[in-house]
Amino acid sequence: MNNAFGLVAVAVCWGSTNPFIKHGSKGIDKVSKKYAREPWYVRTGMEYWFLLTRWQYVLPLAINLSGSAVYYYTLGNSNLSMIVPITNSLTFAFTVLAGTLLGEQIGSRETLLGIVLVFIGVLLMLS
Repeated sequence: MNNAFGLVAVAVCWGSTNPFIKHGSKGIDKVSKKYAREPWYVRTGMEYWFLLTRWQYVLPLAINLSGSAVYYYTLGNSNLSMIVPITNSLTFAFTVLAGTLLGEQIGSRETLLGIVLVFIGVLLMLS
């Protein structure tokens, strides 16, 4: 498959940024509580303002969205039945790995085994 690099790039963009987006949005619950008595559109606007003024949220989001652009490009040039499972499974694996680097709990040995099996499955699909 000639778009394997693109699929891995998408999975890295999506998976590695998910924990950073989560980390960058910390504190939004305080904004929600502060504006809880306001109309929904004021509260929502303040939540958006909070998120969009934090580089810790905006930078990973921009990288994540660039992965989406590559994904749509590869959709037009590859076998759809392979793109979706490969990209989604690798995204899960990269999310767990990036979360681990941020100090999140990786889970159990079964999680690690699952990641290894995901990579083996992707290699089998690409061969």
